[in-house]
Amino acid sequence: MERNELIQAVDFVIHERRSIRQYTDEPVSEEDLRMILEAARQAPSGENAQPWRFIVVKDPETRKLLGAIGAGGSGRRFTAEFVTKQMHERFKGLEDEEKRKAVFEKLTSGNVSAFLADAPVDIVVCGKKKVWDLPYDTSAAIENMLLMATALGLGTCWVIAPCIDIRDEERIKRLLDVPEDYKVISVISVGHPTRPHRPRPRLSLHELVHAEKWGTPYYKEEEA
Repeated sequence: MERNELIQAVDFVIHERRSIRQYTDEPVSEEDLRMILEAARQAPSGENAQPWRFIVVKDPETRKLLGAIGAGGSGRRFTAEFVTKQMHERFKGLEDEEKRKAVFEKLTSGNVSAFLADAPVDIVVCGKKKVWDLPYDTSAAIENMLLMATALGLGTCWVIAPCIDIRDEERIKRLLDVPEDYKVISVISVGHPTRPHRPRPRLSLHELVHAEKWGTPYYKEEEA
């Protein structure tokens, strides 16, 4: 592949990636699954520690339990955000009252993460506790998986709700027999999207990139 073609292909995959929470019943092929996991294996890690380990979950009952744990984690997190009014601040730009109520209900009920039960495949990402760079190493591996899945025409979602609370993490460790010296980092759902998804808005480079010191935009507003 020529350089320009390669750049265009990579750029396309990056811009096409979405967080997908609704999947068809079509299974993920073993060939596609292997390519996704191989992409994770090739990720960079500090001192080449390769601390990641992956558990492929297809069993419906296990996926159902992962969905329940995820829903519980999200429900507690967003209920606290609702009670402290942080959620109201986040969605103050949403003027449609019915839509606001629907959003608040979806988040505080935990349903926003319950879809792990419905994805054809859940990949549970674990990592060695004693590796200093563990959060960064596993994040690199996860992003590789998301981009490869996108290139394959699949949808994914990077879900931390089932393991951000140590109590939920312990539930997953017992469910999947994860050794004590490993930490559960997140769960990645994988499947065929039910429909195309529109891109979410992104801040401009003018707002994100500073020149030499904080506060001086590297790009002019009209350039970004």
